[in-house]
Amino acid sequence: MLRRRRFQKLVDRQLDLFSDDEAQLLDEAREADSAWTNAEADDSEELYGDYQLVVDAIGERLHDIRETYAESLDERAADDYRATFNRAAGKRLRRFSGLLEDE
Repeated sequence: MLRRRRFQKLVDRQLDLFSDDEAQLLDEAREADSAWTNAEADDSEELYGDYQLVVDAIGERLHDIRETYAESLDERAADDYRATFNRAAGKRLRRFSGLLEDE
């Protein structure tokens, strides 16, 4: 547990930067979510597809951030870092971190 905590501040900073840098994309995802959940049945499938594309883009960017840093670590530290990143991203960006959970 203590090993994972050593990455917590780093991950928090990474997610803060991500939220700032990708604010427009996160807003787009929230708008797309609202659009499909409030759509009539005829439009909901297409709008859900639009929402899913934005969610996938966010997930890919989170994955890229995580893996870019993890590649600079030895295997054990990388596993600890990934676990810390996944947990923090899951708490802060739950709707958008599904790609991280699939690994």
